[in-house]
Amino acid sequence: MFVTTCLMFLVIVMVWKRNILAAFIFVTVFGFVELLYLSSCLAKVAKGGWIPLIFSLIVLSVMYIWHYGTLQKQSFESHNRTSLDMLLSLGPSVGINRVRGIGLIYTNVLSGIPPMFSHFVTSFPAFHQVLIFVTFQFLTTPRVSANQRFIVSRIGPAEFRLYRCIVRFGYKDARKDSYAFETDLIETVRVFLQHESDDGDARDSVSEMPVNQHESDRLRDDVSMRVENGSGAGLTRCKRVRFCGVDNSKELEDLEDAREAGLAYMMGNTCVLARETSSFVKKFAINIVYGFLRRNCRSPSTALGVPHTSLIEVGMAYRV
Repeated sequence: MFVTTCLMFLVIVMVWKRNILAAFIFVTVFGFVELLYLSSCLAKVAKGGWIPLIFSLIVLSVMYIWHYGTLQKQSFESHNRTSLDMLLSLGPSVGINRVRGIGLIYTNVLSGIPPMFSHFVTSFPAFHQVLIFVTFQFLTTPRVSANQRFIVSRIGPAEFRLYRCIVRFGYKDARKDSYAFETDLIETVRVFLQHESDDGDARDSVSEMPVNQHESDRLRDDVSMRVENGSGAGLTRCKRVRFCGVDNSKELEDLEDAREAGLAYMMGNTCVLARETSSFVKKFAINIVYGFLRRNCRSPSTALGVPHTSLIEVGMAYRV
């Protein structure tokens, strides 16, 4: 309880953006009461007061192991993500096929291809005609407005039909059911393609207009936001910019066709294990304690409300 009160000082100052004096008063008042309770336990250790201290130590240890194991899992995914070029280079060798429908790939990786999806493609060389990599991002703000909920970008050239969507939530936002979520997500991708096409036509009509440094930076940021792995770095060196018209009608048709064919959700069912060369303490913490917690916690598919009939779970072992 005292540790939680101390951490509330950081929450009040850094998250809630309140006065530091108010945070200090809060910690002083509640910390004083909790220190009295802690001192009473310390004074009665010989008479049984050690029981709540041991219980607190166990709870703290479990929370730390869960946090440590989660960080190790995210670090493995970040260091073992696959670049788009490497994934595409595997196409001719493994004979990757595209099937109808939309595939929603849930991942914690903000850039590149998650190792779970690369493992799936190399084992089963086929994926949907439209792929959307979905990443949830939880912010320190209470709520995120609807027009800022989804951030969509493109991965690679248009003919690949690969997109990335970052879904942002505040700590007070309630999640929608899976049907409403997928409807909003696909509609956002459609608006993104339509807006990209409209912007391309508008820019093509004013392609001979000179731009200053500020306008050039704005255009460069606008392009880089829409096209991942794109080439927009040379705009600031030009006095005149030329944009080719973007025709996304074929992409919009493919998106609607894939939507009618159905959606499939893909997420990893990973097993986190310590390396053979790890110490006994790390093996005990990761293999036994963290593994037990993961097996007995609510699965991501249940937490996100993903329908089991459309769920594809990819099993993979992480050696951390």
